Parts: sequence; structure tokens; C-alpha cells
Amino acid sequence: MELNETNNINSSEITKVENEYGADEIQVLEGLEAVRKRPGMYIGSTGPKGLHHLVYEIVDNAIDEALAGYCTKIDVSILPGNVIEVKDNGRGIPVGINRKTGLSAVTVVFTVLHAGGKFGGGGYKVSGGLHGVGASVVNALSTWLEVKVCDGEDLYFQRFERGKQTDDIKIIGKSTDRGTTVTFKADNEIFQETDVYDYEILEKRLREQAFLNAGVHIELSDKRDPENIITNNFVYEGGIKSFVEYIHRKKSLDVIHPSVMYFAATNEDDTASVEVAMQYNDSYNEFILSFANNIHTTDGGTHEEGFKRALTRVMNDYARKFNKLKDTDKNLTGEDVREGLTAIISVKLKEAEFEGQTKAKLGNTEIRTMVDKLISDKLSAYLEENPGVAKVIFEKALASSRAREAARKARESVRRKTALENTKLPGKLADCQSNDNQITEIYIVEGDSAGGSAKGGRDRRFQAILPLWGKMLNVEKARLDKVYGNDKLTPVITALGCGIGDEFDIEKLRYGKVIIMADADVDGSHIRTLLLTFFFRFMRPLIEQGHIYIAQPPLFRITKGSGKKQEHFYAYDDVERDRILASIEGKTEVQRYKGLGEMDAEQLWETTMNPETRLMLKVELSDAEAADETFTILMGDKVEPRREFIEKNAKYVQNLDV
Repeated sequence: MELNETNNINSSEITKVENEYGADEIQVLEGLEAVRKRPGMYIGSTGPKGLHHLVYEIVDNAIDEALAGYCTKIDVSILPGNVIEVKDNGRGIPVGINRKTGLSAVTVVFTVLHAGGKFGGGGYKVSGGLHGVGASVVNALSTWLEVKVCDGEDLYFQRFERGKQTDDIKIIGKSTDRGTTVTFKADNEIFQETDVYDYEILEKRLREQAFLNAGVHIELSDKRDPENIITNNFVYEGGIKSFVEYIHRKKSLDVIHPSVMYFAATNEDDTASVEVAMQYNDSYNEFILSFANNIHTTDGGTHEEGFKRALTRVMNDYARKFNKLKDTDKNLTGEDVREGLTAIISVKLKEAEFEGQTKAKLGNTEIRTMVDKLISDKLSAYLEENPGVAKVIFEKALASSRAREAARKARESVRRKTALENTKLPGKLADCQSNDNQITEIYIVEGDSAGGSAKGGRDRRFQAILPLWGKMLNVEKARLDKVYGNDKLTPVITALGCGIGDEFDIEKLRYGKVIIMADADVDGSHIRTLLLTFFFRFMRPLIEQGHIYIAQPPLFRITKGSGKKQEHFYAYDDVERDRILASIEGKTEVQRYKGLGEMDAEQLWETTMNPETRLMLKVELSDAEAADETFTILMGDKVEPRREFIEKNAKYVQNLDV
């Protein structure tokens, strides 16, 4: 195995696939009938995520041309009417007749599921679009799609409507260029929620692709408003090293050693390659992104497993060899050695085994071994050659280890204390009667006053109340031991019963709904943010699996009439208040609630806690990477990035009560 530590895998250096790429390399596996009936099986959903996935599938095909060594420029445009155009300067889809079908290869690629140049091994050495369904699925889910192919002599054109060709492929002109242009309009019969593209979502994905393919130039343009065209160009000669640097800049994190560590390897038969870039920062959170054939493997897989296993082993071996750990010391854990680590793992392989079309997890076992060997060999050598870097990394890991041990003692202390008190639940918790977490819910309430109203107004059969008071710990700036020692968070941990961090067990969760109920003012927003930061950092599955909610108490109480003939209406914002007032005749009185404590038990039940009438927001985690970045900016130490974030997003604020 040849290892390369200093050079990125640049697209211009990739050996071109010399096998013939013609019409007969397009292999047909099965038909296209199911796509329009069950689009979610192929693109994940028919919401915004699925809509943007259409763009990714076509771009992935262009990236495959880059991986094969033929494409250097990809242009992606959002045209008026939310039409997408993707243009590349690759070889162009073959236009000849496929012998098996008697159709042009272009027609086959866009109308037959599992048809592509990626099954026989001749067209592409490595490929992100492994399943070969991308182009045909996009076609099937579009109102119309047009493809232009330049083969260096002629310009070919074909149009499709809802997956079916409207005419045979034909020559419409001459061109000495090469490449493919795909233009399509997503079908609003399929994408009923929205067919409007979010520029920032596409920008993030395409920047990511440029990082992963060093030297490939990707241009994104938003041309929906001809008077205000937005264009961004992404090209990074530094590849994933630049990716790590970008993440640290974006999050305004301070690194603890100056250079990004970069390691790369290719196997002997040139069918797989591995790149790893890593650098430590002064935060307490790890951030690892893994990719296989340019696809973000959100659920990890064998490449991540190999990296983590080798990293922990190398760190401990080095610590023992150079007496960083004494004989009596325990080994560092994976969490210790990954604290503050930002790492990008990118593997490219000929036969990638993904779980499902959305490719969330890599399954190739040989890649685990390959990544393990790369890190074992190269990181060990790097640490020995750079003792200054090794020192600061180990000081951080050892500090993490000490904090973890302190957290263990604090955790045991909490357990001993509760055992002596003959109860496992916080004293201020008003528990519910049921223990079936399919129906139980806990309200985490700001302040004793509101807590009293909530206790009086709840349905004690299934609703528990936990009042919190005082300033809560900002866990973005604290390790686990500080969390266990915090008297505001310990009751939450104890009440939920599922533990935190590496001890977290969703099966032990005592309440199916965890509802944050705070005042609709600045202090209430701060409490909500602190709690959400805590759940995100130490109990993330609660958010991922839909257990966290935000209560929505009304802002106004509108009273009509007087005495026994009084009627009460509640409004949750200014617009609803004005609408109610406009619909009421006669004398009215409007009360603006300053806090939850102003409501009596009956009012709080009626407006905020009664499952029949209440409004709640469910907290979802659609993009862990974006959420991580937001929490780091908002809850971290740096003031300037927080100010910039607030200025940028101030226009989205509603009901600000200062």
C-alpha cells in the first residue's frame, strides 16, 4: 500500500478510465414504473429535502465524470420559475444505440431505472451515483426535462415529460465542445409542499462537493430575479484540508495547533482511496463528517468506525510510549481523544456498498481496515515528528479524561444522595400517575410561580411538572462534570431518567413528550435556548426522535362583556389579536400577558396544556451540521460572530418582548 501524506487527490491527477464508454456500457436492470407512485423510496421525501435531492442526483453524475478524470467545470443554475439547469464539460452521455433496448443510450439513462455506466465496471472507476437511478428518477419526478449532449462534433437534444420521451433524440446543431446539460422543472403534483429551491441549501451542498474534489470548479447561480442575479464559485485546491479550515472559520473556533493534519492512501489495485483531514480546536465538542464517493454518509459506516478505532489506539499507544499516561492510569476513551476534534473522512471506491438509495451509511468492511491502517501508520509518525502538536492534543485529551472521571464521581454522588433520600426523583417534581411513556409528558417550567399554576392546572394522570429557577448552565462552555454538578440541570437529568452522554439510553425515558414552557420574553427565550443546547449536546436522540416540544402560551387575553356574561378569547400574536378584536362587537378588554405566572391554573390548562386545544412546536433536527454551527455561534465565547448571526437573522424574529 502506497501512502501519501502531503498531496491532495486532485481531479487533474486522477488516472482517466481508459475502458470504452459507449452505448453498450449502459446496462439495463429494471423499469421505472414505481418512482412516481412511491417517490419517497428514491429521494427520501416529497418535501424540501426531496426537492433539493433532485439537483444532487444530476450534479452527482457530473461529479462522477470529474472522478473519472474528464470533467473540470460544473455550472448549476436556478432559472426563473424554479427551473434547474446543470451543465458539465465531461464526455457527454453516450448518444449511440443500446443494443439491448434498441434505444439511444441517452433515452435509456433517463427512462429506465437502474440504467447507467456504473454497473459493468467499464464506464466509471468510482461513482457516487452507484445505484444508477439518479437521472431516471429526476426525469420521472419532473413536469419536463430536457437534455443536451455535445460529443465534440454534434449537439444532440431530447425532451421528456413526466418521465416519458416526447420525441427521439435528434441533432440540433454542431459543436466542438463536449459535455452534458440537463434542464428540468420539478413536478408540483409530486412536490405539493413546495417547488421553490433554497439557494443556501444548494450552496452548502455544492461547496461541500468542491472541497471533496480538489480542483473541480463548481459555479452556482440564482437567476430567478434577472435584476439581482446571485453567483458563487467554489474551487479548492486544498481539498478537504481547506474544508476543515472553513469549518473552523465558520464557527469562529480557535485551533490549538496551527496546521491541518492530512493523510491519504490508495490501495494496490487502484480501486479505493482514502483521505483524512483533522485538526483540534478549543471547544468541548467533536465534529466528524464522513463521505463515500462524495456522498455524505450521515449515519457513518465502516470508514468512520476504522478512523475512530485507530485514533483511540494510536493516542493511547503514544501516551504509553512517551509516559503521558502512568502505568496506573486508565486508557483514554474515544470521547477523550475526540474532544475538540474536527475531522473529514473521504473515501472513494469502485464497489461502494450503501444502505438504501439515500446512502446514509457505508458498509464496505475492507474500508474499515484501510482507514485503520492509514491512521495507525501516518498519525503515529506525525505525532512523533511533531512533539509540540502531540503535547497540546494530549493535554486536551487528559483534561477531558479528568473531567469524565469527575463526572463519574458526581454522577455516583447524585445516585448515593437520591438513594439516601429514598427517592430517585427531584423534590420539586410533581410526577404523573401513569408510567406509560407513550402518553406521559413532562412540562419543564420557568419559575416557581408558573410552576404552581401548572401543577394546579395539569391533568395529573399523564402530565408531570418540573419547575426550574435561576440561571442555568450554558453547556456549550462546559464539560460533562460541570453538567452533573449543576443544580439546575441535575433535576432534569434525574426526572427524565435516561442519562446523558455515553450513558444515554432512550429506552429509559420516562416521558414521551418533554415540553419546555417559558415566558414569551427575552428571559424565556434564553431559558429555552439553554435547555435546547443541553438537549442537543448531551441528549441529542431526544431531538432526533421527536420528543422535545416548545409550549406556546398565548400573548393576549381578550375579554368581551362583563359580569357573568363575560367571554374570553386568546390570541397568540398581534395578527390574531387584531382579527379577534375586529370580529367582536361591543366593549372589550385586552390583557397582555407578561409571563406564565399571570395565568391562573384554569387559564394555563385551557390555553397551553390541554391536548385538545393547545398549540405546541415540535423541535426537529433536519440538519445536524447546521444546528451544531448555530449552537456554537450563539452559545460560544465569541461575540462578533454572534452579533453577525443576529444581524443576519433579525428579520425573522417574531413577538420580541423587550
